[in-house]
Amino acid sequence: MHATRFLVQGLVQGVGFRYFVYRSAERLGLSGCVRNLSDGCVEVVAAGPEDALRQLEDRLRQGPAHARVTEVLREAVTVDRLPTDFRIEE
Repeated sequence: MHATRFLVQGLVQGVGFRYFVYRSAERLGLSGCVRNLSDGCVEVVAAGPEDALRQLEDRLRQGPAHARVTEVLREAVTVDRLPTDFRIEE
């Protein structure tokens, strides 16, 4: 299992982006969380098979209909604990 942190930049807050990520991660069987950051970005930390993480990255780059993603940064991370499911954090 791999863990990855994605930082999504662009018009990604107030457009249903976190719910889009939640649904995508659930369908891919990933665990982790998504949250808005104070700088206007969305942070996603996800864990699961590498193939599923690549698929999630592709979906993040596309985003929901009203979003405009300008960049997705990706880095491998080590996490002590992640939820067993995928969660939206406030």
